[in-house]
Amino acid sequence: MSNRSSNQLHILHITPYYAPAWSFGGVVSAVTGLASAQVSAGHRVTVLTTDALDHSSRSRIARETIDGVQVIRARNLSHWARVRLNLSSPLSLPSLFREIEPDVLHIHELRTIENLMIPHRAPIILSPHGTLSLATGRTGIKRGWDALFGQILLRKIDHIAALTAAEAEDARALWGLLDVPLPAISIIPNGIAADFAVSGDLRERYKLGEGVVILFLGRLHERKGLQFLIPAFAHLTDQAPDARLLIVGPDEGMLTTLQQMTAQYKLTDRVVFTGLLTGADRSAALASADIFVLPAVGEGLSMASLEAMAAGLPLIVTPGCNLPDIETRGAGLLVKRSVKSLAIALHVLIADPQRRAAMGERGQAWVRDSFTWPHIVRQYEAVYRQHLQRG
Repeated sequence: MSNRSSNQLHILHITPYYAPAWSFGGVVSAVTGLASAQVSAGHRVTVLTTDALDHSSRSRIARETIDGVQVIRARNLSHWARVRLNLSSPLSLPSLFREIEPDVLHIHELRTIENLMIPHRAPIILSPHGTLSLATGRTGIKRGWDALFGQILLRKIDHIAALTAAEAEDARALWGLLDVPLPAISIIPNGIAADFAVSGDLRERYKLGEGVVILFLGRLHERKGLQFLIPAFAHLTDQAPDARLLIVGPDEGMLTTLQQMTAQYKLTDRVVFTGLLTGADRSAALASADIFVLPAVGEGLSMASLEAMAAGLPLIVTPGCNLPDIETRGAGLLVKRSVKSLAIALHVLIADPQRRAAMGERGQAWVRDSFTWPHIVRQYEAVYRQHLQRG
């Protein structure tokens, strides 16, 4: 253990994947951003993760330092199981863990082999990242996991850091279902860099023209709702024939279906699939857009939505994105996950550029008030120290 009287804490994050494994979604961005921000706040931060890099490859770097964060990767016995079944097999993880003497353990997602492997040597904080509910996919696997390992794993956890009030309710339900005493719960959202800014332009590269660009940013998965957004966009043909739909994200089994859908609706020249974009290209996608749309279910708290607000874009989101205050804050529209509701919302915002601009400004203010990493780091530090004082 490090000296607890010092302001510096040694924080160990346990996560199935870490930068640059961006194709695994928002959890990677969230954990990477948090860990880097904790280093900037003066803490010592270690990440213990697996070698999964994307759906077809592994990282060859076992140890490295990224933005001051020490990253240690355990090799998965089966990369296929990590990608297809969402199950890691990092056999060396326990021995690697024994090298580390953290003050606090911060685990990410719940039902992971990594979490089962680690002993309860320090306070354990759980960030579920929207994975608790049985209704958000892999229901059968989750039920089986809970029957076999649920009580063992849940009893390890000293504190739950829920992203939203809805996730806190999911935690209460799961702990109650498995008859395990509920630990303390705090609501701590995801964050983004305080100096987050976007630049660049993809209009020429992807032939987007001069019309309104509607941006979808996320994995091409049924849960993200593109099967509703594409036909909703088709309703805009008469109103905005020069509008374009820019779909940015890695394929998770839906690309062919979605391409067939664009052909069916005669949208092939108006819908652009870019695949995964990172770094400057991701920034340019946000800078090139006029409206951000995410008709998803089962989101913890969408990192892409926070980035879009920080970029000054008005949002169209569904309740499953867990931004219930978006209309109260005046930063976007909250709509049902249906073709009709999305089409109406798109029609409203495309027709009113002044409203779009006002929403974008209010979204940026909301991010500054509630969702920047320095603010989030302070909330986590309070939770960590609370448990260390008890110890």
